[in-house]
Amino acid sequence: MARFIFITGGVVSSLGKGLMAASLAALLQARGYRVRIRKFDPYLNVDPGTMSPYQHGEVYVTDDGAETDLDLGHYERFTGVPSRQSDNVTSGRIYQQIIARERRGDYLGATVQVIPHVTDAIKDFAQAEIDDLDFVLCEIGGTVGDIESLPFIEAIRQLRNDLGRGNSVSIHVTLVPYIAAAGELKTKPTQHSVRELAALGVQPDVLVCRCEQPLPESDRAKIALFCNVPKSAVIPALDAKSIYAVPVQYHNEGLDDAVLNAFGILPGSSPDLSRWTNIMDRLTNPEGEVTIGVVGKYVGLQDAYKSLNEALVHGGIANKVKVNVEWIDAELFEADDADIAARLEPMHAILVPGAFGERGAEGKIASVRFARERDIPYFGICFGMQMACVEGARDLAGITAASSTEFGPTEEPVVGMITEWMSTGGLEKREAGGDLGGTMRLGAYPAKLDGNSVVSTIYGDSDISERHRHRYEVNTAYRERLEQGGLVFSGMSPDGMLPEIVERPDHPWFVGVQFHPELKSKPFDPHPLFASFIAAAVRQSRLV
Repeated sequence: MARFIFITGGVVSSLGKGLMAASLAALLQARGYRVRIRKFDPYLNVDPGTMSPYQHGEVYVTDDGAETDLDLGHYERFTGVPSRQSDNVTSGRIYQQIIARERRGDYLGATVQVIPHVTDAIKDFAQAEIDDLDFVLCEIGGTVGDIESLPFIEAIRQLRNDLGRGNSVSIHVTLVPYIAAAGELKTKPTQHSVRELAALGVQPDVLVCRCEQPLPESDRAKIALFCNVPKSAVIPALDAKSIYAVPVQYHNEGLDDAVLNAFGILPGSSPDLSRWTNIMDRLTNPEGEVTIGVVGKYVGLQDAYKSLNEALVHGGIANKVKVNVEWIDAELFEADDADIAARLEPMHAILVPGAFGERGAEGKIASVRFARERDIPYFGICFGMQMACVEGARDLAGITAASSTEFGPTEEPVVGMITEWMSTGGLEKREAGGDLGGTMRLGAYPAKLDGNSVVSTIYGDSDISERHRHRYEVNTAYRERLEQGGLVFSGMSPDGMLPEIVERPDHPWFVGVQFHPELKSKPFDPHPLFASFIAAAVRQSRLV
């Protein structure tokens, strides 16, 4: 029977519940346990797919096509366990399902209420597809006291009772602020937060206390006394040098031992943390460094490119170098007096990531042109591949009006919306005027690589599977003219209809991909495209 670990947060948001959950799962994995992490999001959106990156950060996409919270990216990167549709649920999705059932008459005329109908739906979600697991970690988004999260806290209370003593543990992540004027840490916010959670019927078993200064033993004892937990279950959580140092740091503070003790399980021998110590050794002792210019649209919030940033770090780990990322707003290159060379010449490589909409598109096209003409390694992801094709069409194939139908009507739709395509579930369709949510080409799709291509050498295979999230595709009607301009279509969908990868064999490193390889990269298993891209940046750094 799977045991449950429920993770809540208090005092303020952004305390790192997701990283704590991912780190704890990695520690349990290192002890030989089978784990899965789930995220409960209290907001009323059905999923984050239509939310602005400035509101919510990146949308993380799973193999089965779910648009999910970015914390699921942390879960995968730390555990290597592929996330699924069933690992993220929102209040919106739960209410949507309940209302649909009510309209069908499934409740047989009963009054539909938060208790038991909403809480039962939450409990069903938590317990779905867990037969092969030892531990299920469930992170509750938001902060205790938020009105939106109350049904989830109540569901936890009920589920802990249903599971029985010894089969669930509650971890509460709180803040112990440092008051500089007083020169001391204050435990009162943690006490109030725990009291509020306990008033809702959930007594935490372990407290994780985020703090800027080391937590004195006297304060740990005080928190333990007032919050009704053992002192050994009060775990300090100071800022780490890297997120990949967090698992070892939590182990050194006794988090995994405290959780196992709360279950009544003897911790036994120490976990094998060599994977994490090796990663940190490479991060803290690099043999060089490179600078990557990321020309994007949402650079004001780096969480909008969370997986991308981490994948670049992973590429650095693979090459034993430090990766410095320069985030550059693509709109800066659209002004008449824009000095593109001044911003991009210092870069050892240029990357244009995914995006939606016309804003910044011309700046990205200018970046592609600069990388191509100056022989600087270029990596285009999703929208970045499409703009590489538009640039190639305009500047090398003589199609001066080349554009994307995403920007409006065009005489030369080098990029356009595809309305039908084959997925593993059969024929998929979409309409230009339809709902935005869930209407993209989402999830993992296979691709066939040209056996003589650069990318087949990078992958070491001609059959790959990568995750997608987009509505527009490069138009294969322009393939012949683009290839005459030197842009080779080296990866296609198995039916030959959809371009997946383009490259320039005559360039030091120029690859555009329609999918999002960053979603599958891990610190202990860097994605081959990012490892190769950073290797190209290293070579470029030795030339300048």
